[in-house]
Amino acid sequence: MLAGMFLFALNDAMGKWLVASYGVGQVLLIRSLAALIVQAPFLWAFGLARLFRLERPGLQALRVVFSSIEVFCFYLAVRDLPLADVMTWWLAAPIYVAALSPLLLGEKVGLWRWGAVAVGFVGVVIALGPSGAVSPVATAAAIVGTLCFALMMITGRSLRGTPDTALVFWQLVGAGVAGAVAAPLAWAPPTPVDWTLLGLLGVVAMGAHLCVNRALKLADASLIAPLQYTLLLWAMILGWLFFGDIPRAAMLLGAVLIVGSGLALSLRARTPPAATAPLPDKTG
Repeated sequence: MLAGMFLFALNDAMGKWLVASYGVGQVLLIRSLAALIVQAPFLWAFGLARLFRLERPGLQALRVVFSSIEVFCFYLAVRDLPLADVMTWWLAAPIYVAALSPLLLGEKVGLWRWGAVAVGFVGVVIALGPSGAVSPVATAAAIVGTLCFALMMITGRSLRGTPDTALVFWQLVGAGVAGAVAAPLAWAPPTPVDWTLLGLLGVVAMGAHLCVNRALKLADASLIAPLQYTLLLWAMILGWLFFGDIPRAAMLLGAVLIVGSGLALSLRARTPPAATAPLPDKTG
């Protein structure tokens, strides 16, 4: 799980570097194709026919839509905002899931969990305070992206019978299609070095997914869920090393409240069996 979180953070830092020179659609398209090439042996072992025999096709399609919007918004946000800021907002997704699950999944949420959700939302509001250069488009993309991330997680909880291989495959296909539509609008010929980085983006993302999936098979989700917050530490380190980003005091305070709320929800989830702690299925 720790290795998966590091790879996700590295993937995000590489993505931020690349979207500074290339359009989001171009990055998504090449990244998705590279990831599908890496996934090909697993797809062959899984059986191609099984990819099209899925439970609740309508909900599967809706999840792909949410995941495609989420990853597109992530790259839009990270292009103009510090990596740690964007990662902080994305880590608030479990809070949105806890808030929306009574409405969308019919789950019961007690006063204790509502209190944790309220604290988390206060953290989000504080963390949303403007950084050095305010970018309305990037901020709006971050808000929409985190909501879609939460909705993707909620739909995923309703598709527990779908194998991870199929979920990741269709997620990559959705992102690739979104990238193919947007890529012609801002295509720039990549340099040989950037071709390598664009390809590695997909390889690193697939490695992250494999590590997280393996972790879920070795330990209970509620036990390893808190390790997802190491993403924020890596985002701060990589943001400082590669982009010179210095975390803002407001972002750090918001992050403390968000992480504290998320940990409280995760610990609470160990008691009732039905409330499994959500884990990131990130593609950014």
